[in-house]
Amino acid sequence: MAYTKQILEKEADGRLKQIYDAAIQRAGGVAGIIKLMSLDASVVDASMNFYLTLMKSPNALKSATKEMLATVVSNANDCFY
Repeated sequence: MAYTKQILEKEADGRLKQIYDAAIQRAGGVAGIIKLMSLDASVVDASMNFYLTLMKSPNALKSATKEMLATVVSNANDCFY
């Protein structure tokens, strides 16, 4: 199995700690996908901004449709997120 170095919640500081704290407040924990990008907080910021814009902002798709598509794609990719 491949391994990617990750910064854990207790080790985070600066901007990454702010991102982790927001994730914990929003979702009750820090998702693995966020931890995988944790070596560069600017990458996490960009990814989270993209996700929030795509999934949480009003656009052509209803929220339920967006979540359903994300679930189907994750399942097709054997991603258990």
